[in-house]
Amino acid sequence: MEGLVYKSTGSWYMVKNLATGHFHDCRIKGKFRLKGIKNTNPIAVGDRVVFELEEENRGVITEIHPRDNYIIRKSVNLSKQTHIIASNIDLAFLVVTLNNPPTSTTFIDRFLVTAEAYSIKTVLLFNKVDTYNDDELTEVKYLASVYRKAGYECIGISAATGKNIDKVKAAMEGKTCVVSGHSGAGKSTLINAIDPHLHLRTAEISQLHQQGQHTTTFAEMFDLPFGARIIDTPGIKGFGMVEIDNNSLTDYFPEFFALKHHCKFNNCLHTDEPQCAIKEALERDEIAWSRYKSYLQILSGDDKVYREENNQ
Repeated sequence: MEGLVYKSTGSWYMVKNLATGHFHDCRIKGKFRLKGIKNTNPIAVGDRVVFELEEENRGVITEIHPRDNYIIRKSVNLSKQTHIIASNIDLAFLVVTLNNPPTSTTFIDRFLVTAEAYSIKTVLLFNKVDTYNDDELTEVKYLASVYRKAGYECIGISAATGKNIDKVKAAMEGKTCVVSGHSGAGKSTLINAIDPHLHLRTAEISQLHQQGQHTTTFAEMFDLPFGARIIDTPGIKGFGMVEIDNNSLTDYFPEFFALKHHCKFNNCLHTDEPQCAIKEALERDEIAWSRYKSYLQILSGDDKVYREENNQ
């Protein structure tokens, strides 16, 4: 039977039978774990699978169909392993907060590069705009202008008050969407605002560390009444990069990609080379320095920032 994975806990999976619409608790055959897969999760939410029923409500997953795409990062405690956040995604939302908790441009850029590498469109949602003072709102608007200039859609929202949630829903119609961001950024609150019937658990920010408390433990997908699916994901502290080749990295910064054919050298890495179109654009303030800094950190393989964020 053909199914779609709606929830993964690492040991069992909630699979929707695509023919009947019924949900079944499934496990996987041991062979999936023996293929040398370096992922902490051999099956991810969004995977299309083949399964067999052993009893009325329980089954065994026997096959995973090839993935169209996925969002992947380094596993936090097992640096040599990776974790697939979700697969077969049409649209990703990254929830960004200026403070309470703060979202760094490094974190945003690492997420965006990973999404670009797998051709996943990303929209940045600047949440909690109802809580900011005038100076903070100016900062949010500046940050949004940086990413709009780079080619990304940015929406200022308040998951708490419902501001611009209609714009988010309009972007989601007919799509499988994933919501990511730090713990406490408002992912579950956002999903509740999109569909109040879901009643997802939310928690207050820890005032001591300015971090969110994890309320979403496992990724889970939900069907929405207006013909979309949404995947709620656990909060991410740091975003460790995987599977990004240095020679391709420029292609995953859209504003760099648009200029790279003007560089003198075809294999320009935009560091010390002469007549580099990207460095020239940088000097003219046509490219944000924060984006270039993120590019250099990823290029150097420097995970120090990611690890520091992860340990805050």
